[in-house]
Amino acid sequence: MAKRNKILVPEARKELDNLKAKVVNTQNPIHAKFEAAKEVDVPLKQGYNGQLTSQQAGQIGGKLGGNMVKELVKIAQENLSKKS
Repeated sequence: MAKRNKILVPEARKELDNLKAKVVNTQNPIHAKFEAAKEVDVPLKQGYNGQLTSQQAGQIGGKLGGNMVKELVKIAQENLSKKS
């Protein structure tokens, strides 16, 4: 059974989805994982993807999550520099 990360602030879901779409240059957050999969050459398709290895799944999640963290750090640094 797949485990989803729980968002500590549920009201942030929409903005997190928008950020996910932004980091892979797509309009629709639902397509973000497919765009990330293309970038790392992982054959992700709609529906069941049980043929993927753990490494392949990690490449997709790492691409999305890593880029999201980089973008959040960038936003935080910009906000801190505005306060100075």
